[in-house]
Formats: sequence, structure tokens, C-alpha cells
Amino acid sequence: MSIAITRRTALGAAAYLATFGLSDALAGDSGPRMRVRLLETTDLHMFVMDWDYYRAKPDPTVGLTRVATLIRAARRESPNALLFDNGDFLQGNPLADYIAAQPPGSEPHPLVATMTALGYDAAGLGNHEFNYGLDFLEATVQNAPFPFVCANVVRAGGAAFLPPYTVLKRVFKDDAGAEHELRIGVISFLPPQIMSWDKARLEGNVEASDIVLTARRLVPELRAKCDVLVALCHSGIGTGAWTEGEEHGALHLAAVPGIDAILLGHAHRVFPGKDYANAGEVNSVAGRLHGVPAVMPGFWGSHLGVIDLGLRREGERWIVEKADVEARPIYRREGGTVHELTTSDPEVAASIAVAHGSTVAWVDQPVGTLNARIYSYFVWAGYDPTTAIVNAAQIAYAKPLLAAAGFGELPLLSAAAPYRVGYTPDSFIDIPAGPVPMRAVADLYIYSSNTVTVVKATGAQIVAWLEWAARVFNTVDPSVTGAQPLVNKKIPSYNFDAIAGLTYAIDVTKPSGRIVDVRFEGKPLDLSREFAVVTNNYRADGGGGFAALKHAEILLRAPDTNRDAVLRYFRANPTAHVHDTTPWRFASASRPVEVWFDTGKAAVPLIPSFAGTTDLGNGAPGYARVGLTLA
Repeated sequence: MSIAITRRTALGAAAYLATFGLSDALAGDSGPRMRVRLLETTDLHMFVMDWDYYRAKPDPTVGLTRVATLIRAARRESPNALLFDNGDFLQGNPLADYIAAQPPGSEPHPLVATMTALGYDAAGLGNHEFNYGLDFLEATVQNAPFPFVCANVVRAGGAAFLPPYTVLKRVFKDDAGAEHELRIGVISFLPPQIMSWDKARLEGNVEASDIVLTARRLVPELRAKCDVLVALCHSGIGTGAWTEGEEHGALHLAAVPGIDAILLGHAHRVFPGKDYANAGEVNSVAGRLHGVPAVMPGFWGSHLGVIDLGLRREGERWIVEKADVEARPIYRREGGTVHELTTSDPEVAASIAVAHGSTVAWVDQPVGTLNARIYSYFVWAGYDPTTAIVNAAQIAYAKPLLAAAGFGELPLLSAAAPYRVGYTPDSFIDIPAGPVPMRAVADLYIYSSNTVTVVKATGAQIVAWLEWAARVFNTVDPSVTGAQPLVNKKIPSYNFDAIAGLTYAIDVTKPSGRIVDVRFEGKPLDLSREFAVVTNNYRADGGGGFAALKHAEILLRAPDTNRDAVLRYFRANPTAHVHDTTPWRFASASRPVEVWFDTGKAAVPLIPSFAGTTDLGNGAPGYARVGLTLA
């Protein structure tokens, strides 16, 4: 006996099953299904070529040229694909600086042209997009053939800076081969801290609002216009309770109803993966934040983010019923060996060839001479001639300007941090004695948009400044036998300011009150005395969370960048002499304590020349490990 099932009886059965919570099982068999693939790049920082501009050699661990090969392969696997960039594409290496320095023209920005050729569907902004100024940014994005969006930045007064979101209409095929028009909503967010980090460029011109509050206002509006909603969140994953204005707000953004997928960035980490641990609503294995699929594909083109959404048509709506997430790498590192997983895409390489060639010629220009080799391998042991040169250059630059401005009576200090000290296994400064090319200056000061800024600070503020910087070191227990890790890798090296003009010790056996024996001109520091301290606009305007500078008076905002100050220093000193001392040292411990830090492999032959250090063999993949005795 057979039973005829009509549409009416099927609907009646679905209603009956819904009473028992079983309607999804029936509905799951009723509507068409479609697979849509979301592809993401983020934090490219103008690493288009697989090239190291600082070392003048190929680098298979970076580059959109390498990611492009993954993009083309991912599209072949899944034709229903969309490609997005999640910001920080415009600034970050000498290629970016060279392009930004050229007179404006009618041609599109070279990277935008490359992105167009690769078929990007939409892009968001990151915090570094503002580093070259609003005029440059607007000229870059306004004529792009694909939309740039940004929801939580508006012009001063409230007018739109960029569209907060866009709706892409694409005709995709379902699993049975039938075509459907799909509406993909794309909204973008970035850290509101841009108002501090680029204060001089942005204040009075734009305003930035909280990520979550903006999403709560705009996501329902966009949800009503689209079938699938994708959030480009140039922000990392903070796991604490939500507070308004937080920098890493992606987890709390995921809790806003209506978002189907989140593309992450800013933190220069990989998700899903070991960079994040499972915690609460963070699933670092499946790639979920509050159950929402999310991906973060590293930085500088190290990975391609891939989210595969399995959609099911339910009435007039498309429902996400499953998702797969992965971050596909362009290389794999085993020990000290890099194994290439992709090849360079010749079309992408050709698209940037002219700008790349001009940049290589530019950074090869000689600017001065060094009397000795300098390197950053032993910064964590207290030897840092690279930062010493930056501080010397900043003092030489600022001293006559302060005197002309009437502040010459204030004693002058300088603050600088080590930037290239192992961000990747190859990210160390190593400049030989002899002629110094422009690329070495870029290596010494990688943040080309930072401008020289001088603040007035009391001795007490300076000590608090140094206390915050000293968080880069773990608290070491003198009672422990065996080597302990010295460096807190959660604190970026660019927040470890060394202040030249003083001498001081850092007691890493204490969790606070670490800055001891601070002296100026050999005498104990007078906490009430006022100083002029040369730094950069990022730090002076609040970057890095240095509370001691929150109310510091700014004495001078110079028109030149900190890198320009270093360049002038070399040109003014035909042979620059290397300073082999740093202003700080480790305080003596109650008993000898063994610690370790990781450094570049090229440091191994140098270890015997540093008292108290030992070669501990391999460290984290690609690094060497150095033992250090704090006596």
C-alpha cells in the first residue's frame, strides 16, 4: 500500500513536528542547499611581493603573490566564492612608503589595481589606513571598482566617511545546479583607538565609535536587506567582559544577533589555531565566536582565510545550517627550515613590478656609514645598539627645535622601542659595518608614519612610563631552580620604551615597582623635576596605554617623521659610531636566577661574547634559545 503526500499534508506534518521541536529535521530535507565560500586577506601591510626589502632578498613567508595562488585554487574548488580584504593593506613596508611619497596621479593605487585584477568583492579599513593622512586614503579608495566600507568612522559632525555597509548581489548555483540571486551584506569595523593613534591627522576631521554599539545599531538595518551578513572586523579576540571602546572587540561583536560570519584581523594572529585557546565562547578548533564562524589569516600574506557556509533555503530566507573554517598557510616552518606551500602568482607579480622595482632602487641608496655592526639579537639581554642610534638621532633632531621654541632649559631625554626583535624568526636587525643603505634606516625605524613629538614629563611620570614598558618581562621567581621564560610575548616589543639620558635598573623578580636606581647625570632622579622627552606621535597621543602620558603637555609636534630624524642623523655624521651601552640593566637578584629568551639563529656565533649567556639550542620553531643568568 502506498500513501500519497501532498504539499498540504507535508505542511501539516511540519506543523505537528514543530510541536515536538522536530521541524528542522523535515525542513532540512525540503529546501535547496547552496555552498558559499568566503575568502579573506588581512593585514597585508603592502607585502604584495614575496620580497624582504630590508634584506634585499626573496621571502617565501610573505606576499599577496603567494596568497593569490591559494585564492585561485580556492575558487576552483568552490565557484560560489567571494573575496574580501579586512584592512591594513595600505601601509607597512618600504613599498608602501615609496608609493605614498609619489605625486598624486590619475592611476589607481598599485595595490588597488592588483586587488581589482584578483577580483576582490569588497574591503574594509584597518587602523593603519589612516597613517598617510585622509587625503591619501580617500584618493586610494574613492575610485576603486569594488566597494570599501567602514561602519564606525564618520566625518566630524556625523556625515558618512565611507558607506557603513554594502549589499552585494551575486547569482550562485545551488547543489542541484539551479541558479539563485543571493544578497550578501558586508559591514566593516575597526578599532576606535585610531583617534589616539593618529590624533594629529584625525582630530577634528573624523570621529570613531565603539564596534559593538555601532553593530547593535546597524546590523538589524543591514540584516533586513540581505540573505547572508558578513562582518569585516579589523579587531582581535578579547575574552574579558565587554567595555565600550575596546580595541579587540570581535568576540563581543559575534554576540550581536544577525551576523552569519566574521572575518578578523589586526592582531596578526591565526584563528582557528593554536594562537588562541578555547575559552568560554571561543572555539579555536572549529573557528567559532559565540557559535558564529570566524577566521583570522595571520599577517603580511601568511595565510588565506576560508569560511565555507552551507546554506539552506527556508521559505524566502537562506539559513546557515553548517560552516567549515580554516586558515590556509603559504608556508610551513619546521625547526629552522621554511617549506614553501605555494608559488608566486606571475600575474600579481607583474601588476606590481614597476613600483616594486622603483622601491628596490630607492632603498638601495647609500645614506651614511657605520663604524661597527649593529643588531637586535640581544635586546632582552640588555644590549641594544639599534635603539640607541634611534634615541641619539631623536635628541640631535629635537634639541635645536626645542631651543628655538623656548624650551631649551629643560633637560632633554629620548624614548624609543625596539621594533624588529623577533616578531618572526627572521625579523631582527642586523646591519654590517660600512655603507648604510636606505633600507637599513627603514629597518631601524619601520613605522614610517610616526612623527617626532616632544612631551614634558616629571621624574615621577617618567618612572611610571618605564614601569608600564617593563611589563614586557615576566615576573621571575628567584626560588625556582631551572631556567624561566624572561619575555612576556603578550606585550609587543614596540611598547618596551628605553629612555636615553637616564640610567636605571629593572627588577624582574617583582610584579610591580620594577624600576629602581633611576639616575640623571649620575644622581638619583628628582621625581618633581621636569624634562623634555622626545618620542613619537603614537606614544604621545596615547598609543600603548601609557597612563603616565595621558595628561602630559606636548611641547612640540615636528613636521618630520622619526625615520627622517634617523636619516638626517646618518647624513650629518659621515661615520655614525655605535653606542654599546643601553640606559637600562637588570637589577641584581637575591641569588643567581636562570632565564631564557628566543632570538635569531644568526645570533648563535655571538653568544660567547656576551657574559652570562649560554646557547640552549633551538627555541620556538625557527628561533635559537639563549640562556641568561641574572646575578
